[in-house]
Amino acid sequence: MSTAANSPAPTSTAPVSTAIGPLESTFADALDPLTVPWQAAEAPDPTLLVLNESLAQSLGLGVAALRGDDGVAILSGAVRPADANPVATAYAGHQFGGYAPLLGDGRALLLGELIDADERRVDLQLKGSGPTPFSRGGDGFAVVGPMLREYLVSEAMHALGIPTTRSLSVVATGRDVHRNGAEPGAVLARVASSHLRVGTFELAARQTDLLAPLADYAIERHYPGLSELPESGDENRYLGFLAAVVERQAALVAQWMHVGFVHGVMNTDNTTISGETIDYGPCAFIDVYDPDTVFSSIDHGGRYRFGNQPAVLKWNLARFAETLLPLLSPTPDEAITAATTALAAFDEHYDRHFVAGMAGKLGLADAAVDRTLVDDLLALMRAHRADWTGTFRALADELRGDPAPLDGLLPREAGAPWLARWRQALATGGGAEPQIADAMDRVNPVYVPRNHLVDAALRAATDGDLAPLERLLDAVTHPFRRRADSSDLEAPAPESFSSGFRTFCGT
Repeated sequence: MSTAANSPAPTSTAPVSTAIGPLESTFADALDPLTVPWQAAEAPDPTLLVLNESLAQSLGLGVAALRGDDGVAILSGAVRPADANPVATAYAGHQFGGYAPLLGDGRALLLGELIDADERRVDLQLKGSGPTPFSRGGDGFAVVGPMLREYLVSEAMHALGIPTTRSLSVVATGRDVHRNGAEPGAVLARVASSHLRVGTFELAARQTDLLAPLADYAIERHYPGLSELPESGDENRYLGFLAAVVERQAALVAQWMHVGFVHGVMNTDNTTISGETIDYGPCAFIDVYDPDTVFSSIDHGGRYRFGNQPAVLKWNLARFAETLLPLLSPTPDEAITAATTALAAFDEHYDRHFVAGMAGKLGLADAAVDRTLVDDLLALMRAHRADWTGTFRALADELRGDPAPLDGLLPREAGAPWLARWRQALATGGGAEPQIADAMDRVNPVYVPRNHLVDAALRAATDGDLAPLERLLDAVTHPFRRRADSSDLEAPAPESFSSGFRTFCGT
């Protein structure tokens, strides 16, 4: 297997089970040079920590079977599904702007593909299942804290209506993994529309015989309507493919901005072709609004800071466009012109999605939106260090006649002129203010995975106490309904916590 790696698959006597399945392998079948058959490492003492029962049911998987010994063993990687041929997938990528010609699944295995209740094909992948040919000197394992973080945050994002990979389970392996000392190891089972990335295309672009089959596979899987377009001419399906990915990613990053989400490591190998959020490593949600917010301990230059995410996403899509140039036109100049035009649409797509989402957050979904009204609110919030999530819920309270929450976030004197303009805009759109407030509450969450709460829950879970995690998970997966007994889950982190808080990739 020359493209991905030359290492042979390890000899394995791993038992097999029918607790999960049937699994298909269309990606590995169609694009074998981008995969390496591999087996997960053994798990000395697998213990199920959390199982997403509703997701399991939507995948046609039996909850009882998954909770049984065979199911837990499969979810840990210790046992292979009977019909599965696990593979590690290969890809390249730009990491912090620098090109890495070969990355790949350094600690993950694609078990195979399932058809969910909506007749959609999805990947089932294990993360933290041991070394592969792409581990690049790493041990290939993961620890409990980061795997539970991905479970918690990805499920919160799903509940917020943001396209994302999902988390099926986290299993403690019974193996200590050495990071900051010995920490308990764990494996996450992840579900995704696919694991195709910009980085997958960056690798395939170096193999002329792989690029078109990869693009055809991605189109068939994620943009099947494009298959009906002609293969040549100004509106060929590959140009339509590029345009469709640009549109989906512009919509995705706008949704991140609406909820204050900071991905933290927006490398091209973490930019999906499907338009889903993937790889929750040093991710976090902002409390105080500041577009320069950086949480990741390795993002020293602030490349992936909150306010720079749209620009980085556009840069990543430019790398994607470069890989497709041979498919866009046999004439290089024409291919570059077509790709440039498709990329130029990103700004318009992003602005449209961002403004529409902000209009909904402000109760202006049915009115003409003045962009300066949005920008001026953001300037106020930045100047007064207002909490992002809390401010939008407080605006709804303002419409109900309760000024106290907003007064606790923005000085009344400073905010009064903006509030008058906002209420005038609401009046222009019609509708009673209490009903507008209710509509705002349906799009503005009360609960997000605030950093101090996530940190405390993960520390407790690492020590064996899952109760704080379960309580937080229940809140953030029902984010729009305020609970009388959960006021502590609404509040932003104390300044003493936020000022020095950093996130880590968890590798």
